[in-house]
Amino acid sequence: MTTSLFDLYKIGVGPSSSHTMGPMRAACRFARDLGPRGLLDRVARVQVELFGSLALTGLGHATDRAVILGLAGNEPATIDPAAIESNVAAIRSAQRIDLAGTHSIPFDEPGDLVFQRSIMFPPGARTQHPNGLRLKAYDVAGAVVDERTFFSIGGGFITEEVASDPTNSTGKLTAEQKQQSPIPFPFHSAAELLATAQANEISISQLMLQNECAIVARDLMSSRNLNQAPVEVVREGIQRLWLTMQACVERGIAAEGILPGGLNVRRRANRLAARLREKEASDLRSDPLAPLDWVTVYAMAVNEENAAGGRVVTAPTNGAAGVVPAVALYYDRFIPDSDHEGIVRFFLTSAAIGILYKENASISGAEVGCQGEVGVACSMAAGGLTAALGGTNGQVEHAAEIAMEHNLGMTCDPIGGLVQIPCIERNAMGAAKAINASRLAMNECEAHKVSLDQVIRTMYQTGLDMQSRYKETSLAGLALNIIEC
Repeated sequence: MTTSLFDLYKIGVGPSSSHTMGPMRAACRFARDLGPRGLLDRVARVQVELFGSLALTGLGHATDRAVILGLAGNEPATIDPAAIESNVAAIRSAQRIDLAGTHSIPFDEPGDLVFQRSIMFPPGARTQHPNGLRLKAYDVAGAVVDERTFFSIGGGFITEEVASDPTNSTGKLTAEQKQQSPIPFPFHSAAELLATAQANEISISQLMLQNECAIVARDLMSSRNLNQAPVEVVREGIQRLWLTMQACVERGIAAEGILPGGLNVRRRANRLAARLREKEASDLRSDPLAPLDWVTVYAMAVNEENAAGGRVVTAPTNGAAGVVPAVALYYDRFIPDSDHEGIVRFFLTSAAIGILYKENASISGAEVGCQGEVGVACSMAAGGLTAALGGTNGQVEHAAEIAMEHNLGMTCDPIGGLVQIPCIERNAMGAAKAINASRLAMNECEAHKVSLDQVIRTMYQTGLDMQSRYKETSLAGLALNIIEC
């Protein structure tokens, strides 16, 4: 295990973690690193080339805006979503950009931001991931001052072709760092996770909490901040994520109108919530399936906010950001004996499941299809809900396995390259599947035949075998057969 809960769950902006957050982070890193290296004042022009899925669906995923904002020194976690449109408009109008927020240079977007739609990978790159971008800085004579190639590998994670950063920009620790700051319970598979937890007579959530505390303790020590206990930092961090998710749901339910992008997709969460409230107020008989209707509303509210470029939490990606909060809210609002400790167990356990997919397969729709996004989110939420409900470690693993087993082969085929159709409804369906998977696992008394490790391997192999046109290129599936209007 080299990924933290807080790597997997990141606060950012929509509409895509791999196509918006990742490119923004890469462009920001490129621009900011010029200064410490003594290169910034020499730069007279920058050019960014986008390849593969970033080029094919970048306009629909706002990759162009993300790169512009990143070059200007903005990060997804801190940028104000309300200021994005005006900031981009100002740069485009002036045809100038303040590189890293300080160094003003001309910016001719057609020539300086190039969509290489016919080239899948950056030429000469050893890495073969379909979300590549190459950034170049030139001096006044046209000579290359700096050149770097990044890949956005899903969930807002980025990696560099030739890494100078000791974490390789992915959030993963090097072997040397891991020796210096070991975590108490490393795991590399679900089988190892279960065996370690059993040997130490602890739950998966308790195991994750101790690992996260070790990571936080290392960070506190390096920053010489010894005024707060690591467990307090971890719990506060989880609470911050939970509050951000709830706020996203509330904004999504409150908002009305048409989503941006040109498909003229109308927001539905507001109307669905209003109808549910009217039904609850007028119907004396309780609808036993009403909680699932609310789960649909919660999931759609988040992904409508994401599609509008609002503040979301990767879970594990933006395109799948609605599943986890919808299931967590189902637990919080519809389970009679739910409590905050259950929410903490939910996040810690779901993160353990997500880490297994991140490190042993992929969470990138451009690499393995939507099974790696909504499918993984469904698996995470199923395991997290089972833990919140007091399920055993074995039941957690079983629920996560069931959830993915019934998402295998799901393609990523967004119409118009927009995270709207089928993505918004797909999150609602994923949340319902997660709840059903948890209930099935907790009601099962016999050992199951398919393990979580086996289904993770199957998902990855299926994704690699899937034709590239079904993996976030908008060249097949619904994206090809539905006329944009």
